Amino acid sequence: MDQNSFIHQFNTALARGLPGEQSHAALMPINRPFSSDARMNTEEYRQSAVGIVLFNAGESIRCVLIQRPHYDGVHGNQISFPGGKRDTTDSNLEFTARRECMEEISLKTELMTTVGILTEVFIPISKFLVQPYVFFVEKMPQLIPDQREVREIFTFDIHDLLKDNTLKSMDMRFDNDRIQKNVPYFSIEERVVWGATAMILSELKAIIKMF
Repeated sequence: MDQNSFIHQFNTALARGLPGEQSHAALMPINRPFSSDARMNTEEYRQSAVGIVLFNAGESIRCVLIQRPHYDGVHGNQISFPGGKRDTTDSNLEFTARRECMEEISLKTELMTTVGILTEVFIPISKFLVQPYVFFVEKMPQLIPDQREVREIFTFDIHDLLKDNTLKSMDMRFDNDRIQKNVPYFSIEERVVWGATAMILSELKAIIKMF
């Protein structure tokens, strides 16, 4: 599928309206509230943005994900999209997403075509309100991970999200020895993608199913 065909189908699907928070539900851990409810009960939060970077790879459309290095913070070692908090000098959240893509994976802004904006996700544990932006890159250059922020860059075929064996669940043990039962996740390229990233991918999946 070429760039124009994909963008046309994506925009046609978006014209019907975003799937919204209901599309997050299948990938939300048990007892996690919807983002809008969680944000209402939080006095302060930090704005952030991520880039859902898609590109043409022959017969498929692929998406870029990164793995964070291991560190003591709540998001250490997790799979995510390139992104981060909004700086005071950022003109808007789209600028934040583009800047973070440049800083974390060396993707130049001029190569990125904005395709759409997905439903924001609130992360209660870190108090980040995440705005996802969908970008398309016609010819993907070599991506270079930021040594401090990114452990690894990898990509996957977005249509893998539609496969029955991609959606799974497991019990997860966290650093404080807390165990969370039956956490839903996407199994992507033999990696566990869960939490806010999986919720965003769940909405992307719902949009692809409209094509």
